[in-house]
Amino acid sequence: MNVKRYFAPSAREALRALKAELGADAIVLSNRAVEGGVEILALPADDVGALPGSPRAAAPAPQAAPRVAARPAVVEDDDFQVSLSGRAPAPQAAPRKPTKVIRPFNPPRMETPDYVMRTRAASLSEEYAIDDWDAGDVPARPVAPEPALQQPAPQVKPAAPVREVEDERIRSLQEANVQLMKEMAGIRGMIERQLAGFAWGETRRRAPARADIVGELLEAGFSGVLARRLAEAVDEEASPEDARAAVKSALARGLRAVASDADIIDRGGVYALVGPTGVGKTTTTAKLAARCVVRHGAERLALITTDGYRIGAQEQLRIYGRILGVPVFSVRDAADLRQTLAELRNKHMVLIDTMGMSQRDKMVAEQAAMLTGAGDVRRLLLLNSTCRGDTLADVVRAYKGPDLAGCVLTKVDEAASLAPALDVAVRNELDVFYVANGQRVPEDLHLPNRAYLLHRALREQAAESPWKLQGDEAALMLAAGGA
Repeated sequence: MNVKRYFAPSAREALRALKAELGADAIVLSNRAVEGGVEILALPADDVGALPGSPRAAAPAPQAAPRVAARPAVVEDDDFQVSLSGRAPAPQAAPRKPTKVIRPFNPPRMETPDYVMRTRAASLSEEYAIDDWDAGDVPARPVAPEPALQQPAPQVKPAAPVREVEDERIRSLQEANVQLMKEMAGIRGMIERQLAGFAWGETRRRAPARADIVGELLEAGFSGVLARRLAEAVDEEASPEDARAAVKSALARGLRAVASDADIIDRGGVYALVGPTGVGKTTTTAKLAARCVVRHGAERLALITTDGYRIGAQEQLRIYGRILGVPVFSVRDAADLRQTLAELRNKHMVLIDTMGMSQRDKMVAEQAAMLTGAGDVRRLLLLNSTCRGDTLADVVRAYKGPDLAGCVLTKVDEAASLAPALDVAVRNELDVFYVANGQRVPEDLHLPNRAYLLHRALREQAAESPWKLQGDEAALMLAAGGA
């Protein structure tokens, strides 16, 4: 018995090779889907007598038996379906005219993901038809295969699409990474708090006055960065009084407070007052204008407003201008501002009242670009002394630039402590030109008094105050700040 094996990527190609070698009367013994394609076992028509149980194998027939038409067995593949078998019943009716059989698409039996990837695109884009078989090879009605000649292929559940599997795997890895980062951040914070506690305990043992002064600076509102820097000026053997004096001296050296009007009023120039909404830009502009009028006269000063959004903003500045006898100009854009400044180039001082906006507003950068493009314009940043230190640091970060001349501390009379404002000014090396402590024009604008500012910033909290740090709370605050 000469059994032939045919292997091809599809059943169509395997059957075409079988037909070319063994002829159309060949007997298909089995077919199955394997990795990489389809495998078909076939037997030539002349060797059918060698099959076990065949009458021709049991005893030779006295005469040649007429060849019977083969009864096909169903062979299913992703390309087409055809029936082949070794036996067939006698024809009961005259054969009908052969017609081309077109089968609807059936999902293939997939055994490996590689096979799915090779055949998925083709199976989704076309339908397969049988168009290259002879009429005698295609029966009028398919007959169920015999169990002895065809082994049923195992039913394999179709695998999920490879892309969906990969996307799910990537999502799982991302979620695992996020969870891992959270756990690592928690472990890091715990270790930092433990180390800060150990360092704080060691500091309290070696230099108790230094540890106490760090706690007092944190209570007052200074940042951990500046508190540690100031505490370095304290000796390990210093007393609490000496520690406070050393910190006060170090803070006074870092504070750049202007002692006279020489840098603004006497020198003159173009200054734009900038800052967040409600910080007091219009009132401070009027106060500076009054100082300039007293010293140089109203004819040497001009006021410009760019605030066209806030209701009554321009009218408020015009009222101040009429009181002082100073002209007030309104501009809309950078070109208008350049033209107005060109017309006022003979003035000793020009003060620009700008529109207030949040430090996180993208228009802050547009405003800075407009002022920079208008010529030699220097900006004065107004800082609200009642704000937290991190808020003030955010404001300075948004408005900082090479044309920033310095700052003006406003609402000093409303602040419980000036530590946050001085902390931001010292760390960013800003010149403090003026201090505003009220709404009166021009009385409530003063030159910065260094002793007064240091006293307000270093004032110790009362023992019953809820802001008084107890125990190792200073160590926890340092750890939270990245110590």
